[in-house]
Amino acid sequence: MKKIMVAVFLLTFTNMVAAEGNPIIRFIDKDTNLEDFAWTHRPILVFANSPNDINFERQVNMLRSNIVELEERNVVVLLDSDPEANNLLRKTVRPRGFVVILIGKDGQIKLRKPSPWDVRALSRAIDKMPMRRQEIKARK
Repeated sequence: MKKIMVAVFLLTFTNMVAAEGNPIIRFIDKDTNLEDFAWTHRPILVFANSPNDINFERQVNMLRSNIVELEERNVVVLLDSDPEANNLLRKTVRPRGFVVILIGKDGQIKLRKPSPWDVRALSRAIDKMPMRRQEIKARK
C-alpha cells in the first residue's frame, strides 16, 4: 500500500512540475502560425474574449492538470484571450467568444467546441484519428 501511495505522489508531482512553465502551453503572438506545427504537433487552440472568462480559466486548468497525456500525443496548446490582438490565427479560425479547437497534424480542424473539454475527452478524440492510430501501431 505504501508503494502505491508513493507512486501516486510521484506521478502527481511529475504532472505538477511539468505543467509549470511547460513550453507546450503558450500564448499566441502575432507570428504564431499553424504551419510551424504541421506534421509534428497537434495544436489545441483555446480562445476567449478575456483572460477572466471562467471557461478559459477552467480549460487552461484542465489542460495543465495532465500535461503528460498531451505530450504523449504531440499536443501544443496555444492560448489567446485578447480579441483585439487580431493575430493570424484569430483571422484564420474566426472564434466567437470561448472556443476550443483541435487541429490535426495535417493542419485541418478536427474538433471545435464552445465549452471546456477535459484532457481525457481530448485524448480520446485524438486517439481516434488515423495518424494517431498509426503512431500507436508503430510503437508496438
